Amino acid sequence: ETKKHSKCSFSNVRKKVHGDYDIKVEQAEFSEINIIAHANGSCNVDMQVLRNGTKVARSFKPDFVLIRQHAFSMTQNEDFRNLIIGLQYGGIPSINSLESIYNLCDKPWAFAQLISTYRKLGAEKFPLIEQTFYPNYKDMVAMPTFPVVVKIGHAHSGVGKVRVDNHSKFQDIASVVALTQTYTTTEPLIDSKYDIRIQKIGNDYKAYMRTSISGNWKTNTGSAMLEQVAMTDRYKLWVDTCSVIFGGLDICAVKAIHGKDGKDYITEVVGSSMPLVGEHQAEDRQLITDMVVAKMNQAVGRTPTGSPNRPTTMQPSQVWCSRLHTPLQGKPRPGVLGAQQTPPAQPAKPAPPRQRNSAPQLQPEFKAPPQASALPQPEPLAQPQNEPTTQAQQKDLSPEQSQPPVVEQPTAEEKAQAHPSLNKSQSLTNAFGLKETSFFRTASEDVAKAETMRNLRKSFASLFSD
Repeated sequence: ETKKHSKCSFSNVRKKVHGDYDIKVEQAEFSEINIIAHANGSCNVDMQVLRNGTKVARSFKPDFVLIRQHAFSMTQNEDFRNLIIGLQYGGIPSINSLESIYNLCDKPWAFAQLISTYRKLGAEKFPLIEQTFYPNYKDMVAMPTFPVVVKIGHAHSGVGKVRVDNHSKFQDIASVVALTQTYTTTEPLIDSKYDIRIQKIGNDYKAYMRTSISGNWKTNTGSAMLEQVAMTDRYKLWVDTCSVIFGGLDICAVKAIHGKDGKDYITEVVGSSMPLVGEHQAEDRQLITDMVVAKMNQAVGRTPTGSPNRPTTMQPSQVWCSRLHTPLQGKPRPGVLGAQQTPPAQPAKPAPPRQRNSAPQLQPEFKAPPQASALPQPEPLAQPQNEPTTQAQQKDLSPEQSQPPVVEQPTAEEKAQAHPSLNKSQSLTNAFGLKETSFFRTASEDVAKAETMRNLRKSFASLFSD
């Protein structure tokens, strides 16, 4: 809701959805918000507003939007169509519909819908003003009947409207249009007696008459007197006919001019961005509030009909509305928080394979001495080397390597014949098949060490006895 218009706020009225869930209202202008929308149907809004001189920042996911501000004007920094696209991208329901708001962002586009209605109903029932459209300044060659009102681009509140009385001024205004790089329209200047405004909010109708006091040809500029007039069937036909364009307008108003010639001229239709006027603004706010609550009840209560093939990043078991805290079942509606999920159980990780060198090193097998069997064996602290060899590891080993080496005790003659050129220490090493890396410490290293020393003593004794 723009600050220029009468604000429609829920601040002083407690409203509920389905009679149980409170509505939390976040109110800001387009210039104070940023929107990020995702294809999975979620929309995040970041809002930075000034409240009593204090900057307040909030981030939330809207469930419903009421738009009471013009989404587009060709004046500087007044183009917010990208935000309308973001809300539509996130699938946020709104009043009026986002499609109609986007379609009303070009007045000639909306006027084309009124032309269609004019052709169906005729000039008697639907007295539409004559209008000429120029896509750009180059086409402003055919001269209209003067005086005319030239409307440059899409603007509001009398901005971009110029009265032109002759050909030379029309050529001058065409040169100005060249700088704007936009379209223009021309209408005959009506010597007005008063302006007419017929508004429709839901099923409520009101008609107002505005008479200029300052004498300006723009009756919405300067001083004017506003009064409510009777709602006639003629007026009701106008607004009902215009309320069905672009898929339907829940809030709309039709503007017309009543000339001094006694004729009416319909000039334009506006949507939910229309300002509230007259002495019944509080009643109009209440009407808008009730309509928003009714629309939210419908939006929350129904299940979205999305494409079954639409990609999604979640499979929810329960969904919670972010602003209403409403539990919903099924797919998540656009603009709601993600579902609670139980993460799948992590499978047990297999034991990592034992690292092997190119030549596997096998630990020699030692037999405990007879006297050690009667002693209590010390409990090992850890035995990472004693893990069983897997089948894959056994296949990698050759038949000779898969079996532990068996040490035989050769006689002195066999040693001398087998190793004629080796000294006794080398014969000792080769006879036992020992290498520097053959001795690994195990948990029972004390017993193994004693065993090794006894075997060495016996070998030394047998060698030197020769």
